[in-house]
Amino acid sequence: MINILGKRYWLFGLSLLVIVPGLILGLIQIINGDLLGKLPLAIDFTGGSLLEVQFASGQAPLPADVITVYNELGIKDVQVQTTGVDQILVRSPFMQDAERATIVSDLASRFNDTVTVLRFDSVGPTIGKEVVSRASVAVAVAALVVVVYIWIAFRGLPHALRYGICAIIAMIHDVAIVISLGVIGGKFFGWQIDALYLTALLTVIGFSVQDKVVVFDRIRENSNIYRRLPFESLVNHSIIQTLQRSINTQLMTVEFMLLAMALFGGVTLREFAVILLVGLFSGTYSSIFIAAPILVLWENREWRSWFKRGDAAA
Repeated sequence: MINILGKRYWLFGLSLLVIVPGLILGLIQIINGDLLGKLPLAIDFTGGSLLEVQFASGQAPLPADVITVYNELGIKDVQVQTTGVDQILVRSPFMQDAERATIVSDLASRFNDTVTVLRFDSVGPTIGKEVVSRASVAVAVAALVVVVYIWIAFRGLPHALRYGICAIIAMIHDVAIVISLGVIGGKFFGWQIDALYLTALLTVIGFSVQDKVVVFDRIRENSNIYRRLPFESLVNHSIIQTLQRSINTQLMTVEFMLLAMALFGGVTLREFAVILLVGLFSGTYSSIFIAAPILVLWENREWRSWFKRGDAAA
């Protein structure tokens, strides 16, 4: 039998290797906002306007030229992204419809072209703060419900509450992976944390918890069958039994579809697809290699011997 749990500390270290760099980068950006820029929050959270236009000539102007048009109208802090050969996406402070009409007219006049508005969204800062607060409350309430549900469902097992807490810890691991990816993507690829990012994050949370319940349920079933088996061997055996199902389900029904969307779905969907791709993979990974090992670590109370090993070696 493959001894997955025997490598649990290496698996914990691998997760930290992925999570820590992004969180450190995000912390640096928050502390030194004036120097490095703040976290890459989109207008959904900070408030602002998003304007996507298409040029009939088939060639979009340079981003610097578009920024100049905005600046001449007194609109600063503008970001321009080319989404196609003839399309641009402009993020700016909050604008009214009249200001948007003026911008479109000036773009058409400046570049002697016909400009078609494909998308115009404006979000006030109050709405942006409301999105953040409601999303945070929703995640907190969902986490509490998951703990209570698992506690009730697993009440026939010793220490049933541990299963729910371990599921939440592993879910936090998946959230940290997604946040770290978003920060790194924002720093190096111009990604922004917007409503689609939040949708991907909530999807990852739901998938993560569901997959962990499947693994824990197999542990519960085997606890009634292999009563004399040591707990660590029981959990390892349960992981092996669910390993093929988790991998096959993940690859065949989710990952290939998301990979295709990331490669061929266009610029506007690429960030969403990549975040889901990594986040759902992390959800499967943490169900097998994080949640169950933490359960064993807790059962064995291994933290009592962590520093004793160092003293013995000294």
